[in-house]
Amino acid sequence: MTKQEPLLEVKNLVVEIPTRREKLIALDKVSFEIYPGEVLGVVGESGAGKSMVGNSVIGLLGAPAHVAGGEILLNGRRIDNLKESEKEKIRGASIGAIFQDPLTSLNPLFTIGDQMIETIRVHSNLSEQQAREKAISLLAQTGVPAPERRIDNYPHQFSGGMRQRVVIALALSADPKLIIADEPTTALDVSVQAQIIELLKKLCVGNGTAVMLVTHDMGVIAETADRVAVMYAGTLVEIGPVEEMVRQARHPYTIGLMNAIPRISDQRDTLQQIPGSMPRLSKVPKGCPFHPRCPIADEKCVRERPNLVGETNHLCACWKAGEVKADVPVFPPEPFTIHAPEDMPR
Repeated sequence: MTKQEPLLEVKNLVVEIPTRREKLIALDKVSFEIYPGEVLGVVGESGAGKSMVGNSVIGLLGAPAHVAGGEILLNGRRIDNLKESEKEKIRGASIGAIFQDPLTSLNPLFTIGDQMIETIRVHSNLSEQQAREKAISLLAQTGVPAPERRIDNYPHQFSGGMRQRVVIALALSADPKLIIADEPTTALDVSVQAQIIELLKKLCVGNGTAVMLVTHDMGVIAETADRVAVMYAGTLVEIGPVEEMVRQARHPYTIGLMNAIPRISDQRDTLQQIPGSMPRLSKVPKGCPFHPRCPIADEKCVRERPNLVGETNHLCACWKAGEVKADVPVFPPEPFTIHAPEDMPR
């Protein structure tokens, strides 16, 4: 596979959730690609559809949610329409997963070694001793100290950061070419977050592994991702290189997300917020889904939904893309004041 050929292609993905009253559209024609060795950050507020995209790719949509349209291709092979038994072979072998809480990914009744060795042997022809040696090597690669001894420990004997390293080693057990990392640093303190971020970057460079990094933390995205995809109400509203997205975002929602990040150099007394909240799936408005919260929306935004347009490497779904400068606040500051220590209420 050449660098120009995507490892993962998601084309016009539609995910429906049927209810007694209606069919809810959780994802509406989402399209993007991920290339070998690349980190694609997927960001947005809670309810934007970030995790739904990752679960769709790995085939872990919980019923009654299901893929109702579009295609998901891995190495040029369509995988969204496979039988469950075939999807199980892909999970682990071709696609690994790292979730937010490592305790939910590890069985507390078995040692780390038992779980890793079983996963390795399911996806390979290695003997138990060979699988154990590979598991020890993976633990060492992910920064677990004394792996020859710690492999026989149980999950509760590891700290949160070490458990997340174990989960990453487990995700790498079958040498997958794609990893879905869903909020992998959210439950960790800042210093451990930095270590996990550095580990993910090394994996991409050293192994050519592609990573879909799902998070709401723009700081993690800025440090880790090569490109950023911004989700809103089940749609992809902007996607582009991380440097351009941080400094020259074009969609008002993306600009709002970027401007909401506190900076050390800021002299502001207030934090900028995006007014309103993410619409429920049953209440997604017509036209641009962001228009009720957008300060520059007009009648066309209310009537018609924009498509992703722009250069090949930077696409935006907005009728007024680029009309607002990224460094200019587009939302009035809300009355949420940052108090200096001497002004803190007693």
